[in-house]
Parts: sequence; structure tokens; C-alpha cells
Amino acid sequence: MFDILVYLYETYYRPDACPDTAALIKKLSAVGFPEDEISEALDWLTGLAMTTDQTQPVPKSSTGFRVYAAIEQSALGPQAIGFIQFLESAGLLTSLQREIVIERALAVNESPLPLDKLRIIVLMMLWSQGAEPDMLMFDELLLSDDDNATRLLH
Repeated sequence: MFDILVYLYETYYRPDACPDTAALIKKLSAVGFPEDEISEALDWLTGLAMTTDQTQPVPKSSTGFRVYAAIEQSALGPQAIGFIQFLESAGLLTSLQREIVIERALAVNESPLPLDKLRIIVLMMLWSQGAEPDMLMFDELLLSDDDNATRLLH
């Protein structure tokens, strides 16, 4: 599924540049993606669109902090939670975007979620909103785990 998401990000500048679902399925099949992965990726993207449409904006002056439920801690794992907190504290994610990322990460049903997959989720969330990641975020999203291992801090 994640290979398809990356393919869509690289191929289509914005989500509205994607062809309709039937044409997209044919194109992804022609490229060589398995039918079950195509279905899973499109279902995940539909969930992303629904989540984004259903969320209410949070005032920018919010001073609250996020407490993760036990099920979220288990599903995300400490690395993913730390990465999300880093992106938010650096001003690269809003609290609303954080919630969308968490919801979509939980939809993956992989525990704990590997950091490389979380990076793709963040990238796809930004892509779905038509937002361009700034250079700091882009570097963070595209670095491998090996690159991060040499850092003392995020």
C-alpha cells in the first residue's frame, strides 16, 4: 500500500490531478501494483479524505497538549509519537494535522508503526491538503532511519 501512496505523491502534484477512481485503478494495475494493494491504498485515501473533511479547525492560540491513549501508544510506538511531537513542536504540523496523521496511522493496523511509514502518512496528509512541506519538514520526511541514528536530537 505504501508503495502506491508514494507513487501517487510522485506522479500527481495534487490529489485533484489524479484521474477518477476507475482510471486510476487501471493505471496502477498497468504499472504493476497488485489489485489487493490498490484497493487497500484507495480505501486508505478515502478515509483520509473523509477524516480531513470531518475535522473542525482548532484555534491557533490553543495551548493544550496531546495525551495519547494506551491503544494509540501501543499502535504508534514511542518513535512515531516522538516524531509527531517533534513535527508539531517545530511548527511543521498543526494540532488538527496531528490528529489526522494519528487517525490515519491507526488505520494502517500495524503495531508499532515503523517511522518510514509514518513519514509517508504525514507526506500524504500534506499532499491531500495541497500543502507543500517546507525544507525542514521535507528533509525530516525523506531521511532514512539510518540518517536519524547519527543525531542526538530530532
